Amino acid sequence: MDWQAIWLSVRLAAATTAILLVVGLPIAYWLAFSPRRWKFLVEAVVSLPLVLPPTVLGLYVLLAMGPRSPLGALYARLTGGMLPFSFQGLLVASVLYSLPFTVQPVTAAFGAVDRRLVEASWCLGVSRAATFRRVIVPLALPGIATGAILSFAHTLGEFGVVLMVGGNIAGVTRTVSISIYDQVQALNYASAWVTSLFLLGVSFVVLALTYALQRRIWTVWPAN
Repeated sequence: MDWQAIWLSVRLAAATTAILLVVGLPIAYWLAFSPRRWKFLVEAVVSLPLVLPPTVLGLYVLLAMGPRSPLGALYARLTGGMLPFSFQGLLVASVLYSLPFTVQPVTAAFGAVDRRLVEASWCLGVSRAATFRRVIVPLALPGIATGAILSFAHTLGEFGVVLMVGGNIAGVTRTVSISIYDQVQALNYASAWVTSLFLLGVSFVVLALTYALQRRIWTVWPAN
């Protein structure tokens, strides 16, 4: 197996998941509790990566991060490097691509929290931020864990987006899915089979954990 590509993919998936937990939880909270009628537009934007072809999303991200774009020019001035064809560029693209896999489960978990508990906390003078930390997040932990697990696994198996944004640079942007593609192109089917079996095992574990957490949600929350 291409352990270098696997390790890079694990690093990318872990960093993406950590960022999504920081970014995705406030978005999920707003979607779950906001009374705004137009929030369906935000939900549609968040869910776009689910229906857009990865290459299309990758193209838009690549253009947005290019050296002539405001973001790309700012990054070049600050670091002297470029976002396209770099690990940092892959990280930006992966966060956008896996965003719905964090936000949607967490939004559902927040929405299932008993509103009476939240309102009781507010009536006792607890701030919204403290209520979020002490009441909502603990009750929604299974959903948050589900979002984190799905985001990690989804990022681990990315192909189209990372290929468009990062290319195929060994040790820098060659992820495990691109490594499998290279092995097949080189007719090295044995290595491709072993690496694919590794991803298959990871995917099975992820789905098993996800369904186990969902069963825990439905068995614990109705009792509350």
